[in-house]
Amino acid sequence: MIKEWATVISWSNGLAQVSCDVKSSCSSCSSRAGCGSRVLNKLGPQTEHTLSVSSAEPLVVGQKVELGISEGSLLTSAMLVYMTPLLGMFVMAAIFQLLFVSDLVSFAGGVLGGVGGFLIARGLSPKLASREAWQPIIISIGLPPDLLRVDNTSSELSQ
Repeated sequence: MIKEWATVISWSNGLAQVSCDVKSSCSSCSSRAGCGSRVLNKLGPQTEHTLSVSSAEPLVVGQKVELGISEGSLLTSAMLVYMTPLLGMFVMAAIFQLLFVSDLVSFAGGVLGGVGGFLIARGLSPKLASREAWQPIIISIGLPPDLLRVDNTSSELSQ
């Protein structure tokens, strides 16, 4: 189970909207200067992800929850996203090479196969995402933010 903490944005009728922060390990790495991943992370938007998760227990805005998703569903979706276009590209390039014996036509077949694989993955992903096993679940719920109160008056009196 892969776990991540999220903050509750809203809760209504058993459905919670939660927000997960995008984390980057680039600030703690010792090879920041020569790393290509750091450059790619700067190019993308540093936003947060919003998810809908079912929760029978009422939640408060600002409350922290721990989400979990099975490793199998994450690995399967990654295989679908990355391998389908790659497989389509190689298969179509090989077929076009056998049929036309031209590198340029083989390249065009590879591009066509890659785009076709992407479209297949895009079509299959909503069907797979609707499965119950692929949905994130709430593993644990933190205390509401207004439940804890820090009283500074006692520490000021002791000084």
